[in-house]
Amino acid sequence: MTRFLLPLFALAILLTACGGGGGGSDCDNEYSDSSLSLCLPDKWIVMDGETRRQRGIPDETIVAIRFEEAISGQFPAVTVTRETMKREVSPLDYSEAGIRSVSTLPGYTLMDTKEVKIDREDVSMHVFTAQPISDEPARKFYQISTVKGNDGYTITAAAPLFIESSIEKQIESIVMSISFDKETEEAEETEEKEDKKKKKKDKDEDKD
Repeated sequence: MTRFLLPLFALAILLTACGGGGGGSDCDNEYSDSSLSLCLPDKWIVMDGETRRQRGIPDETIVAIRFEEAISGQFPAVTVTRETMKREVSPLDYSEAGIRSVSTLPGYTLMDTKEVKIDREDVSMHVFTAQPISDEPARKFYQISTVKGNDGYTITAAAPLFIESSIEKQIESIVMSISFDKETEEAEETEEKEDKKKKKKDKDEDKD
């Protein structure tokens, strides 16, 4: 289960890194590549491949993002890792396997588990604290693992234990925004709009 632990060590590098390649973005200009898309609030910087290599971030990390301002001397960061699956696994089973794997980390404490949907698949966002590296401080992690096709993906964010609620909301929104299917994402938005219209119509009819 080391595939679920790799992001934590990559994040340890990013949390203490300064500078880096890439540019800022917001939700109106989402990050996207041939595999996935993410919604990035202002002040979050995407690190390019060369910068990741220079930092010694594992090759399994296909996306690395860092907040441009340090908090308590650390930079909140997000990574996405990918692995080719050797057998068929459902998104939910892969998600649960990730939770079990990281629960063995030193200093592990479960903070929260939230049921979320990624491209209409049920998975869990796992929020926990741990100290993966003994000579570094404990940190708070936010992690979702899921499957798309023959690949397993894990998006993990890390931050100091105590951060402002506004930063935490940004982190959670980034992690939960991951999508591998633009058409599915657009369908979900259309469905949400139709649901709102129906509720408004029902409310107007009740008034009459």
